[in-house]
Amino acid sequence: MPFYNSEEERQHGLQQLQQRQKHLIEFCYTVAQKYLFEGKHEVAVPAALHSLRFRMNVYGLSSVELVPAYLLLAEASLGLGHIVQAEEYLSQAQWTVLKSTECSYATHSLLHRNLGLLFMAKENYEEARYHLANDIYFASCAFGTEDIRTSGGYFHLANIFYGLNKLDLADTLYTKVSEIWDKYLNNHYQVLLQARIQQIDLLGKQFETDTGLDEAQEAEAVRILTSILNIRESTSDKAPQKTVFVLKILVMLYYLMMNSSKAQEYATRAFSLAQEHQLSVHEQDTIQELLTLISAEEASPVTQ
Repeated sequence: MPFYNSEEERQHGLQQLQQRQKHLIEFCYTVAQKYLFEGKHEVAVPAALHSLRFRMNVYGLSSVELVPAYLLLAEASLGLGHIVQAEEYLSQAQWTVLKSTECSYATHSLLHRNLGLLFMAKENYEEARYHLANDIYFASCAFGTEDIRTSGGYFHLANIFYGLNKLDLADTLYTKVSEIWDKYLNNHYQVLLQARIQQIDLLGKQFETDTGLDEAQEAEAVRILTSILNIRESTSDKAPQKTVFVLKILVMLYYLMMNSSKAQEYATRAFSLAQEHQLSVHEQDTIQELLTLISAEEASPVTQ
């Protein structure tokens, strides 16, 4: 421990330490989330454990602030097939929430989402649907029904219906998830497009491409949208428009993530599919515009 000359210096030092620990909490949490969305469950565990330890140091052993870290560890355990371990972490999270009088809607949402995933893993789909419905309710209270942070609940619920061969219900929910991400990404894309039309900022630098998401949210978007794309492509002969729609969302996502090669790959696939199934001229023109923009970016990459 450092030596302090006064109580004021000691308090200042403690505050600085706490701020550093809070930063590390968020950093470890985001890293663990990113690994989970990428399916790297084993490497997510150390980051999740660090997040839990830092939370205990800052907030104490019974704070509701520990719950997000317990949920990360539960999800990692599920991904590794350790269902009993996952149940233990979820029980700890539930007990902490029950004792708390200050638990946010967002935390309730995350708890129910993870309970839904647990019961999906146990093939108890009735309980899974109950918890995912609660996830959607609490996420809607926290963020709104059309928010990207609510879309995960719709996505997991759609997966249940798809697995039960209730394809109409699954299709409706997959469409809703796609529309939520399309609206979000298109807003960012249009802002960027207008900035580029107005050319360069006063310093002569091009505007930086940005999704408005952290790394974990970007990984979640990739995971959700590619999963929906795989399902859409399996039935693209029946509904090519739906496949093209998801491909265009992925184009925007990768373009905003500054991954031009991936954006171009998906745009090319969308254009080929639109031509093959003779979709509207407007649809083909829209995709062609995306391809032109991406090609121009590759020829003249963004400077920082």
